[in-house]
Amino acid sequence: MPYAVRGLVWAARGFKVPAFSVGTSMAYDILIRGGMLLDGSGKPGVPGDLAIEGGRIVALGQNIGRTAKKTIDATGLAVAPGFIDIKTHSDFTLPINPKAESKVRQGVTTEIIGHCGFSVAPALPGKVALLKDYLSPSAPWLPFRELTFPDYLDTFPATSVNAGMLVGHNTLRLMVMGMDNRAPAPDELKAMIALLESGLEAGALGMSSGLFTSPGSYAQPEEMIAFGHVLKKYNAAYFTHLRDESNKVIEAVEEALQIAEQCGVHVEIVHFKCSGMDNWGKARQALDMIAKAKARGLDVDCDAYPYAAGSNPLKNLLPQWVQAGGVDAMLARLTKSETRDRIAADIERDGLNNWGRIPSWDCVQISISPFQPQHQGKTIAELAAERSIDPIDMVCRYLVDDNGATRVLVTSISEDDITDIMRSPTALVGSDGNCVATYGTVSQGMPHPRFYGTFPRVIDHYVREKAVLPLELAIHKMTGATARALKLKDRGLLKEGYAADIAVFDPQDFRDRATYREPHQYPTGARTHVIVNGTLVVENATHTEALPGKVLRRDKAGAVS
Repeated sequence: MPYAVRGLVWAARGFKVPAFSVGTSMAYDILIRGGMLLDGSGKPGVPGDLAIEGGRIVALGQNIGRTAKKTIDATGLAVAPGFIDIKTHSDFTLPINPKAESKVRQGVTTEIIGHCGFSVAPALPGKVALLKDYLSPSAPWLPFRELTFPDYLDTFPATSVNAGMLVGHNTLRLMVMGMDNRAPAPDELKAMIALLESGLEAGALGMSSGLFTSPGSYAQPEEMIAFGHVLKKYNAAYFTHLRDESNKVIEAVEEALQIAEQCGVHVEIVHFKCSGMDNWGKARQALDMIAKAKARGLDVDCDAYPYAAGSNPLKNLLPQWVQAGGVDAMLARLTKSETRDRIAADIERDGLNNWGRIPSWDCVQISISPFQPQHQGKTIAELAAERSIDPIDMVCRYLVDDNGATRVLVTSISEDDITDIMRSPTALVGSDGNCVATYGTVSQGMPHPRFYGTFPRVIDHYVREKAVLPLELAIHKMTGATARALKLKDRGLLKEGYAADIAVFDPQDFRDRATYREPHQYPTGARTHVIVNGTLVVENATHTEALPGKVLRRDKAGAVS
């Protein structure tokens, strides 16, 4: 089997038992005994035990001795660092779903939030309603209030996972420029930079951009380079949703690499994909571009989720000119026949905005529809057929009837491209999914199955079934490599002194169950245990109710802890 043990000799390097842990009568807090230790470095697993004390890993080895307050029998199980979800929007759900069940049951112990230019802070006086209107398709349930970014970090609620925050570029533009389609005046750029610096000084990990959707799409490369220099000054990172993931994806990757080169800043290309039939097969070219950039010294990575469908507000599938001026202006345009004719012509020529040409409207499924929940799970093609109207008309009518708040799933990615990305040492793993649950407010709708299944799917489908990469390298992508990209000081590895973020699972019984039609399903794995900062959060696949997560902050040198 691809994840079979290929080295059973215990390596002393990196697994030395500290002298203070041997021959004492003190009990460990937790002892994980008899598992296969996959340390996150990419090395094959080795059998052994792992001890936790005071929220830290204090010993690794065989027969490390001492009793423990809690012993976990890991016979036949993998013991790995907790998975780090580098790309999420859980800032929309963690405040009302602090148990983060859809994530911790996957083994996720850390999430990076505030992506694609969207962050819930800063929310300036007089601008809260604007931000709420802008983000409501993604977070219709979330309360919004005046909030500086430092206050956001200081008042973030207790949760089951660690969270690192990004300042959203789209949010900065909204606060300073609204939805204006123009370059910022010098005083406006200065105001946006001041807001960014306030967040960075408080410990934000960096800034995210969403260059495919307004108002982020209105920013020219020069504006983003100006922000890049600020990020470099603070040893922070730039996380970018490319300007185009479809017909101009290669040019968009070039733009991201240009920022890395000109600013000397770490660039993370998030949820990397080549969307639309005309662009299938371009992943290898883009990955090669990133690998060559890394080889010449640029600090750049990408991440991806292992699914052929993406998720977005329905309005974002329409040409950008339709969305100009905000939701109300868009809805007014959509009532006009000439608008619909122009939309149809643009889609016929270019495909969907940022998604490209799809096989049919059967590839667009209603996911979350706050005002028309009865249609969730149906495709645009099905709804159009029911009404005997054109799919473009259906999209326009649906947006008007649902007040622009609809989210959809769009199947537009080649499985061959996904396989190439999963295989690539350049690519990390990120879910692009919120933490949700099978109950309560966050159980509504039909979200993308990646919310529940990203990390077990990598292990089950791409390690076990397709043998695309061995288990130890899959674990490395999801832990040590991600920690290195994020500059996490003491997470991502099984190492003495590191924070005890641990995932224990059976690699032969750890698979995703969530589907596009039935997404609210936790992964299999009856013996799954997850530890966050030394506290059991999941025990035998059951949440313990513990909320030991921490807000992670970047220091002046760029290290995150």
